Order: sequence, then structure tokens, then C-alpha cells
Amino acid sequence: MTCSTQPASALSSRIDVYSPCEHPHPGQVGNVLSRAFTAAGHKVTIVSRNHSPTYANLAELIETTDVVINLAGRSVNCRYSPANRKAIIDSRTITTKAISQAIQNATKPPKTWLQMSTATIYAHRYDAPNDEATGILGTLHDDVPETWRFSHDVALTRERTAQEIETPHTRKVFLRTSLVLSPDRGGVFDVLLTLVRRGLGGTNGNGRQYISWIHDADFIRAVNLLMERTDLDGPVNLAAPNPLPNKNFMTALRKAAKMPFGLSATEWMLELGALFLRTETELILKSRRVIPGRLLTAGFQFQYPVWPAAVRDLFERWK
Repeated sequence: MTCSTQPASALSSRIDVYSPCEHPHPGQVGNVLSRAFTAAGHKVTIVSRNHSPTYANLAELIETTDVVINLAGRSVNCRYSPANRKAIIDSRTITTKAISQAIQNATKPPKTWLQMSTATIYAHRYDAPNDEATGILGTLHDDVPETWRFSHDVALTRERTAQEIETPHTRKVFLRTSLVLSPDRGGVFDVLLTLVRRGLGGTNGNGRQYISWIHDADFIRAVNLLMERTDLDGPVNLAAPNPLPNKNFMTALRKAAKMPFGLSATEWMLELGALFLRTETELILKSRRVIPGRLLTAGFQFQYPVWPAAVRDLFERWK
């Protein structure tokens, strides 16, 4: 996604969404940002995987761009077969390299590049939260599944790829993003709520694994802050300041949906279900305890810092 920070009446560039989906529509995060930028008066252009950006057309777009936001990447909601692993890595590195080269060679490079990253870059842990300064990257325990190590490697590779090519006139920010929750149909919140409404919204595994999340309104405001604050670069955690264990997260979700019960799922049940659904249990069982240290230091004030209030708002909008 490339974007101008000027209103539509004064646009010298446009917003181009590099979508991870097969159709000319962005994924959930792309939708959230596209709506917000359109409402603010920007022109939005969608570029899907069917119209993959080449270096040539990236270079042309970037010449008229103030801010680049790269969201491209194949979904990790799949089994980590060799073919899928290659597709996951390639989808993140090829576009990132093309953007790096286009920015480096631009006669008028953009001022800012916001590169999508992920909170999965941090270790699975219960003992302490991960912020940008003290968080543990990669694998903390040797006993975590090999597939979890793969996801760490993907996250690290994506950031390293963006760092490899020098862009001295363009500020780089790595968006280490947690679950972005919005009421969009087919999004993460919609999927979780569907499970709850079907009586399947109980505790997953031991329920101790932390869930890091961010309300879509705060996500939009944080991205706007990072576009404006030229003193912020490098990794920034996009997560609410109060992650909570899976058991508490699901309890609040059931309460908001007025669902009095939810069947729990043990690890072996989740493994069987993941095999059937062609996905990985890491998406449910990994403890992602991430806090937004740099946003808080920058003075960012969350509208929805705690999950119970956030889930009530999301549910009302979902209805």
C-alpha cells in the first residue's frame, strides 16, 4: 500500500494496497486501512496477487508517494508443507525486495515506509511480556514444535529483507502487529464469534497462553501516528497494553455475546481439528504476550486498552 498524507483535493499520489488475496480486494487489515484512508479523503487503488507489483510499476508509483505501507504476504493459516513454506516466505520477500529497490532508486523517495511484521516474532512465553526493548525474539524453549520455529524465521526474514537495502532518505517502521480485531465478516473476530455462538467458544488447550490483540480503531490511530511521527523508526509493537490469557479472553467474548457456555478443546483435539482444517495449532496455542512499549512512550492513548470494553464495542458493531 502506498499512500499520500494529503487530502484528496491536493493529492499528488494515491494509495495502492498490495493485497494478500487472489481478488482485487484487500484482506482484513487492508480493508480496515483502506476504509480509514478513504474516509479521510485519500484515493485508494487495490493491487491484488493477480496483478502482482513488478519493480517497474512499483518504481512509477513510489515516485509520487509520501508513505509506503506494505501488507503483502500469503496467509499462514495453512499446513506448513514445503510448498506452503516456500510460498509464505516468497510472498513476503519478493515484494519487499522490489519495494526496497524502487525506494533506493527513486529520484523522489517516499518519506516513510511502514512494513507489516508480526507479534509472532517474539518467543512463546508466560513469564513476562515482550516489548521492543527487552522482548525475546525467536524461540525461547527448545521443546516448542518445529512449526513454531518456522513462523519465527518467517517474521525475522521479513524484517531482515527490508533492512538489507539502504534507503537513507526513507524512514522504515516495522509494524509488529498482534491480532487486529474488527467486525468485518470473515475476519478474525467474526470467526471467533461464530465459534462462540455455536457453543465452541471455551478454553483452548490449557488456557494459559496469552492473546495479544488490538481494536481496529486503535490500529488505525496507531498507523496514523507512525505516519506523522518522524522520530519513530524500527520495530513498533501494535498491540493493546493488556494482553490476557486465552481462558479470560474467551470468557469475555462469551459474556459479550450472551453465550453462557462454551465447550473447551484439549491440545489433542486442537491438533486433530487443525489437521482436518489444514492449518496449524500454533495460531491458537502459542503464547503471544506483547505490549506496545514504544507507542506508550510516544504518548499514544488507547481508546480500548482492555479486552472487555473492546469486545463489547466490536460485538455491537458486528450486530
